[in-house]
Amino acid sequence: MIPARGGSKRIPRKNIKLFHGKPIIAYSIEAAIASGCFDKIIVSTDDAEIAKVAQQYGAEVPFMRPGSIADDYATTMDVIKHAIGWYKAHDVEVEALCCMYATAPFLTAELICAGYEALSIGSFQYAFSAAVYDYPIQRAFKLNANGSAEMLMPEYVNTRTQDLDTAYYDAAQFYWGLPDAFLTGLSMFSEHSYAVIIPSSHVQDIDTEDDWSKAERKYASLSSQS
Repeated sequence: MIPARGGSKRIPRKNIKLFHGKPIIAYSIEAAIASGCFDKIIVSTDDAEIAKVAQQYGAEVPFMRPGSIADDYATTMDVIKHAIGWYKAHDVEVEALCCMYATAPFLTAELICAGYEALSIGSFQYAFSAAVYDYPIQRAFKLNANGSAEMLMPEYVNTRTQDLDTAYYDAAQFYWGLPDAFLTGLSMFSEHSYAVIIPSSHVQDIDTEDDWSKAERKYASLSSQS
């Protein structure tokens, strides 16, 4: 399932904006198709134009998302629960669901498969993409109102870098899960989850126009190396 509402504010029409020549949502749809993991590839949207583009690239749009979960306050989990509930109401059993964002042009079929394999053969209820922080987060600091610096974790001020635990962050590319885990609100970042580690060079949040430009440059660079 790819959530793609129409009301993006910071980047208007973000989910179908052209990214290196095609709508950015097409990359997620094509990766899902290439993975061969899915019986259905659906887009949850409240927007007719997004629905049309999604169908052109091979996704289904079995329902239009209700306005109550298409505003700025709706969460991804709300959208996932709605999709599972819709299929249950239509007597379709959901064995597993993978939520992947419409703005994930670095997502690959191989990564999707790695997540599904972890979910299938392990005791996990979720599998998601993650990357390593480039710098030790234990050395992070904040600036006070007067401009002075203050460490967030002062207990590590004299700890050698090599003695600090490696920290990871959510790469926001895919979230595999079992339906009951989603429906009960089981925590994603817990012992119930498996993290598929990907290179930070393949990760880029796209929330602003500057982020979009960075993603295009990064994609071009990676494409030239392949």
